[in-house]
Amino acid sequence: MNRTSRAALRDAARGIVDEMIADPYGLTSPSVYESARMVVSAPWLEGHRQRVDFLLDQQHEDGTWGGPGAYGLLPTLSAVDALLSVAGAPDAGRVAGAVRSGLSALAGRFPRNVELPDTIAVELLVPWLIERIDQRLARTDDRGERPGRLDLRADTGTLDGIRELLRRHTGVPEKTWHSLEALGAPAVRSATVTPAGGSVGASPAATAAWLGDPPHPEAAKECLEYLWQTQARHGGPVSGITSITYFELAWVVAALAGSGLGVDFPARVADTLRAALGATGLPAGPGLPADSDDTSAALHALDLLGEPAPLDCLWTYDTGLYFTCFPKERTPSTSTNAHILVALADRRGQGDPRCDRAAERVGDWLVEQQQPDGRWTDKWHASPYYATACGAAAMARLDGPRTSAALDGAVRWVLDTQRADGSWGCWEGTGEETAYALQVLGHRAAPDGRALEALRAGGAFLAGHVEDGREDPPLWHDKDLYTPVRVVRAEIIGTLAATQRLVGAGKQARP
Repeated sequence: MNRTSRAALRDAARGIVDEMIADPYGLTSPSVYESARMVVSAPWLEGHRQRVDFLLDQQHEDGTWGGPGAYGLLPTLSAVDALLSVAGAPDAGRVAGAVRSGLSALAGRFPRNVELPDTIAVELLVPWLIERIDQRLARTDDRGERPGRLDLRADTGTLDGIRELLRRHTGVPEKTWHSLEALGAPAVRSATVTPAGGSVGASPAATAAWLGDPPHPEAAKECLEYLWQTQARHGGPVSGITSITYFELAWVVAALAGSGLGVDFPARVADTLRAALGATGLPAGPGLPADSDDTSAALHALDLLGEPAPLDCLWTYDTGLYFTCFPKERTPSTSTNAHILVALADRRGQGDPRCDRAAERVGDWLVEQQQPDGRWTDKWHASPYYATACGAAAMARLDGPRTSAALDGAVRWVLDTQRADGSWGCWEGTGEETAYALQVLGHRAAPDGRALEALRAGGAFLAGHVEDGREDPPLWHDKDLYTPVRVVRAEIIGTLAATQRLVGAGKQARP
């Protein structure tokens, strides 16, 4: 069967929607960082042996874990710490070999002053894990087993400050709950932290850190159920961010609603998003703080579904120049501001002058953030193709020479970086990044010969990707890199359908 025929793509899109409706959490890939934390903090939880095996199986030949370059530092620290904690377990020889290889990689592949990627809570987690591993190595050194201290240093100022807040029982920022495991003994069943639906910060590691070691009180029953459910999803290993309920709903709607596949969304999709919107919007999923990125994406999805909601919740994030994701964030996000511009543009000309002014202002800010070669980069994704697709979608909704030139620049960059096999990707050609690149090209209604050929070659690569059932590497930022599985599948299916339509129309238009 041709898995990329129009009918097959429509069936695949409907299957994504059906799965999404049936899943209360949303689907994310298993995490090396998070699974390693569970090995250390929850060996009593079902699936412990499977988590250890997962860590052993996921180690790369060079001794690291996780993504390329500096993206591998945090997962490698986490995995080494976890395997040091199970040194006496079955397969002790294999575990010891993985630890040696991991320590060698930490010594040789990450410079002392390594520049950390802008992943979630990296400024807390890296110094914390360096501390933990140094403590473990010091204990083995005392027994004469090996000398030990990592030749890595990281600033502990932010970590120490948040630990002190928790020790004083004054509470810590809600966005820090997602990384509660870094805060030590004062975090255990802290009254300043409130689980939601059994999870703390939508993180298995944070939830286990809050629970502490058994025995667990009856009041913790819902948290235990959450942990059991999260480990059962992948047969032991756990995802990082769990859940992504609203994130998945909003992104899948946006990816499939404009694909031309005629996908129907049950009324409960819009009902769920509307019900989750509060005074400051909604979060990625229950247990996380509200943010402007998921809020603007949900507002846009509701517009696409014909169920618009008021934009009032967005204004609390407005700085007068751009919009923040969260209060007091370290760095602004280009993709978030692009999503906000799209949500504002949906309402332009509907009587609220704030929307028109803010859309123009955010558009100017985004133009200023564009790189000289035409791409954008962002803090929520490792690949510039994601940020550039978001930026191009925003530019396409504004008139004027600056935004038109910015869109032209993005198109040129995409055309200049296509790989010989028709794909795009920052480290290797992937289906996800190829979809984003094709989305950029799709904003030009009448592609010229070069763009049409790029669309054709990219569409052929994407069709092969779908036909072969290939998987893409994790590219999204959480504590380590992850994949929101249904979101990426929807982006690929929706983009392939739209590209096939564009290529077909282009062929008919050519003499």
